[in-house]
Amino acid sequence: MKRFALALFSTLAFASAAHAAEYGKVLAEQSRIGFGYQQMGVSMDGSFKQFDGQLRFDPAAPEAASAVVEVELASIDTGSDEGDEEVAAKTWFNTAAFPKARFESTGVKALGGNNYEVAGKLTIKGTTRDVVVPATFTEQGGTGVFDGTLTIKRGDFSVGEGAWKAFDIVANDVSINFRIAAAAQ
Repeated sequence: MKRFALALFSTLAFASAAHAAEYGKVLAEQSRIGFGYQQMGVSMDGSFKQFDGQLRFDPAAPEAASAVVEVELASIDTGSDEGDEEVAAKTWFNTAAFPKARFESTGVKALGGNNYEVAGKLTIKGTTRDVVVPATFTEQGGTGVFDGTLTIKRGDFSVGEGAWKAFDIVANDVSINFRIAAAAQ
C-alpha cells in the first residue's frame, strides 16, 4: 500500500510540474514581428528582422506575467531597399534618433481558453502610448507560442511627417502582427 501511495504521489507531482512551466527565453529564429497597412488603397506588408525580448509567463499564473520587446527599426523589410531607406528617414521612423521601438507590459488578463489581453506601454519615435494587445498562447512541446495582432494609428507616434502626415496616400491604421516563441525554463 505504501508503494502504491508513493507511486501515486510521485506521478501527481511529476504531472503538476510538467504543467507548471514558465516560459521566458525568446527564440528569435522561431519568432516574427510584422506589419500591414494600406498605401493608395493597396494592402502592403513587411517585417522587422531584428528584435529582442524578455518575458516571464506561467499559464497557471498569467497575472504575474511580464514582457519587454524591443524592435530594431532599421531592420525593417518593406520588400524593397528603396522602401527600407525611406522609412528609416526623419519623416518616418528617424532611426538615427530613435533606433528602437519598445513594448513593456503593465498587466495581463486571462480571457478564458488560451486568450489573453496584455496591457502595456508602446514607445515609437519617442512617444509612449498605452495599448492593450490581444494575444493567444499555445504550448507546443517545450515551446510557448504567443500570437496576436494590434492595430495602432501611425499618426499617434508621428510616423509620417511633413507631406506624409496626411493619410490619403498611406493610411493611418497599421496592424502589428507577431508570433513570439519562448522556451520553457
